[in-house]
Amino acid sequence: MEFVTKLQEAFQANANIDNQKQMEVYMRYLFRFHGIKAPIRKQLIKELLPDYKSFLQENIRAVVTELYNLPQREYHYTAMELYQKFSNKKYELKDGRFFTRMITTHSWWDSVDFLAKHVFGKYLLQFPEQKRKMLDFYSKSDNMWLNRAAILHQLSYKNETDQAELFKQCIVHKESEEFFIQKAIGWALREYGKVQPEAVLNFVKTTKLKELSEREAIRRLI
Repeated sequence: MEFVTKLQEAFQANANIDNQKQMEVYMRYLFRFHGIKAPIRKQLIKELLPDYKSFLQENIRAVVTELYNLPQREYHYTAMELYQKFSNKKYELKDGRFFTRMITTHSWWDSVDFLAKHVFGKYLLQFPEQKRKMLDFYSKSDNMWLNRAAILHQLSYKNETDQAELFKQCIVHKESEEFFIQKAIGWALREYGKVQPEAVLNFVKTTKLKELSEREAIRRLI
């Protein structure tokens, strides 16, 4: 695929061994890196886009799949960002399965959080009839990252947040011993607290959350 080949050439030409080591340490050696920081990576992509915009519009899922098959994390970031850019408000119903596979592939907080907020959450706004089915599947899954996505999918909703759904997800997972679940509950509540602080304070007061979740939820409210 020519676009992917050109992208690889650009990334390899701008690889930075010092950054690579730092990034791999920060990500606990879970992924390999070229060592390209986000601003440079995004500039390299921007320079390629004019020649491939139509191609990406027509083949975005195939491009994402190919990028996800590459080992360096920069390709995964690029895949997510391009998918969000070329699919936003134009999702197809079948995309639910596609991005669910993305969430559960090369999973870590950086990819899951982006996909939960910018893809899963936006998809449910476009296809509200899929909301109950998908949220129940994510929430009941044995995959922690799907649980986290269910908790965080409304991060960009602000005043449009479904309060009952948010609180439901927090209650379902409030006993979890997983750090990333406890942190997600606190983060989701903290974000909602920016628009409905009293509701969040009351929920925390009347719901027995893990200490980390409670601390994260209210740290900007008191």
